[in-house]
Amino acid sequence: MTTFMRSLARLGVLTLVLACGSETTEPTTTSPIEVVHMQGLVGFEAQLDSLRVDLQIPGLGAAIAKDGAIVWSMGFGYADAVAERPATPTTPFHLASLTKPFAATILMQLVEAGAVDLDDPVTDYGVNLEANGIIRVRHLLNHTSEGVPGSEYSYNGGRFAELDRVIYGASGRTFGELLVEEILQPLQLNHTAPNPRNGAFYLTGLDRDAFMAEMAAGYDLRDSRLYPMGHSAYFGSAAGLVASAEDVATFSLAIDAGAFLEPATWDSVFTPAVSNTGETLAYGLGWFIQYYEGAKLEWHYGYWDTNSSLIVRAPEKGLTYVVLGNTNMLSRPYGLGLDNNVMRSDVARLFVAAFVLGDEPLPGG
Repeated sequence: MTTFMRSLARLGVLTLVLACGSETTEPTTTSPIEVVHMQGLVGFEAQLDSLRVDLQIPGLGAAIAKDGAIVWSMGFGYADAVAERPATPTTPFHLASLTKPFAATILMQLVEAGAVDLDDPVTDYGVNLEANGIIRVRHLLNHTSEGVPGSEYSYNGGRFAELDRVIYGASGRTFGELLVEEILQPLQLNHTAPNPRNGAFYLTGLDRDAFMAEMAAGYDLRDSRLYPMGHSAYFGSAAGLVASAEDVATFSLAIDAGAFLEPATWDSVFTPAVSNTGETLAYGLGWFIQYYEGAKLEWHYGYWDTNSSLIVRAPEKGLTYVVLGNTNMLSRPYGLGLDNNVMRSDVARLFVAAFVLGDEPLPGG
């Protein structure tokens, strides 16, 4: 065992139960990393692993999908650094807020079924929040519920979590029940489940102990030292889903194939919201929407104390990129929800430069 691993093994495990609204988007100082020309996937893999080391993330799971198939996936470093268990593309990681695109899909299924209208007042579902006006379902879904509802975007995981009540009030079923029935089981996502520390996990029928044995351990980075830390027990529409990189990529491929929702509904999901005054905002219905050098990027990130995640879809190129980590450093340095710019992320820029804007080859391309 290396000196680094021995030092980790001596550290105690800290457990912190977090509310879903505790995600922060304040960026910390980070040195810029130049994205340079690479030689296909070999260069991409080397640079991604270099970023992992620079960001002091013990383990990553990553995948790229293109034109209907996962064309590349890989694990980097350790899912469990104390036990020296390698990370793989099928290792389940906590997704944090990358749960929100899954929840948005379930909610929009209820909209299509006529059980929910996006313009319904949320008070119809027992949701009572402070605002200068009527908060409607769409305001929770696109983060415009604060102040004068619909007037401006302000990312708020706690308010998004109130969609649990909307889903249950409209269907009589929990978000977890519908998620398992409508997405996880049809796609056979056997490395994806509600938080195993939450009772919703048992909806999957999976073996809890076996699932947890495969999961990535969580770590907190403080003063350039890694501390093992227990995961939160929360699960709901705002956070708490656990999944592998390959499973998240499979979910994205199903979206590309038109699963779950009608084409017009998917168009509305991936269309930026417009404020009351006609301003185009950064968020659609459960997804960030961004245009960069002419390329449309549909993306989301996750950020919690012990984990972080990123998905970037480039629909015009038929591409999806997923990276999951077992510290918060995929998100913490970049403030992605602060200015709604995924290109602040070195990990995102690496992919976009090579495969979205660039012409680096991918298998099957």
